[in-house]
Amino acid sequence: MTADLARRRTAVFVLFFVPGLTISSWVTRTPDVRDMLGASTAQMGLVLFGLSVGSMAGILCSGALVARWGARLVILAGTSAIAAGAALIGIGTAAGADLGVALGLGLFGLGMGGGEVALNVEGAEVERLLSRSTMPAMHGFFSLGTVVGAVAGMCLTAVGFPVVVHLAAVAAVVLAALALVIRRVPTEVGRRTAAVERREPGTAGAAVWKDPTLLLIGCVILALAMAEGTANDWLPLVMVDGHGFDAALGSAVYAVFAAAMTVGRFVGGRFVDRFGRAAALCGSALVGAAGLALVIFVDNQAVAAAAAVLWGLGASLGFPVALSAAGDSGADSAARVSLAATVGYVAFLVGPPSLGYLGEHFGLRKALILVLALVVAAVFATPAARSPQAMRDTEPVRG
Repeated sequence: MTADLARRRTAVFVLFFVPGLTISSWVTRTPDVRDMLGASTAQMGLVLFGLSVGSMAGILCSGALVARWGARLVILAGTSAIAAGAALIGIGTAAGADLGVALGLGLFGLGMGGGEVALNVEGAEVERLLSRSTMPAMHGFFSLGTVVGAVAGMCLTAVGFPVVVHLAAVAAVVLAALALVIRRVPTEVGRRTAAVERREPGTAGAAVWKDPTLLLIGCVILALAMAEGTANDWLPLVMVDGHGFDAALGSAVYAVFAAAMTVGRFVGGRFVDRFGRAAALCGSALVGAAGLALVIFVDNQAVAAAAAVLWGLGASLGFPVALSAAGDSGADSAARVSLAATVGYVAFLVGPPSLGYLGEHFGLRKALILVLALVVAAVFATPAARSPQAMRDTEPVRG
């Protein structure tokens, strides 16, 4: 590995870490934000709606922006928006302004949604140059950022540290990190030029989403991203309402899940390099399905807590490994990664909230059967993630 490539990889690690740090810093201060705004549950729901709107807008626009301007500019704009959004959330909270917090969340979501898609495009390119599985570790740094941010946020909450100062400090850290590493990202990654269009006619736009292989990989991403997002949104409540844990232990089980996700992403690259992407994704889906099934069907607290580890390990590799497979599934790698990342982030954001309706009518544990069914179905789509070389090696010889 050359020194320039090593620095570029480190830059991607840092750029994945800071959004995780920021989002967990916000999440840990939500009780304080609610109290300072004097918001009811319904009012807080409207405030949080800003995050959903911003995230969806960023996700849906990012692919076209990367193709037009390149990943570097979109990462720069997105990460800057994350920092600005965090600062605005703090200012809005200090002023007691619901609208200010909602706007801050919208800006934060816009940066997260747009910047993360572009960052995955850059990450896939770095992995291709390294010729070994690196995307899981990149996403592992995002998970590590959430752990660091959560621990710091809990400590600062315990001592009554001002929300506005906390989030302003996080914003400053994000901007400082961005300034240090963004120059390591080449300007041309992900950009489609007129020359590329002439050289690869028919590979852009509609042709990408019509590729059956990419669509199957997208199904894997959708299922495993939804499994991850569901845990982030519902796991503590599933433990409390479905298994009788108290609130503190329910949160502790979620922390165990997050730790399992982080460990799985940091060590999973070795498994991918040894056994291949398809085997890694199949194993991830099976382990995740086992964890979900135990949570749903076994009414035992110890089993449920242990199952959260399986759930976390199973969900850990799905998104990053499937993104790598999407990039290798055909021509115009950047467009393929962008489309696959968009599918994943949409599933991550939109899927879990829809479980609330099912949970209201059937209970949260039974509502998880939908997620389990998707993860089991994903097992049968994982062969699409085989590398082109592996697929050629398994073709019958015709003589």
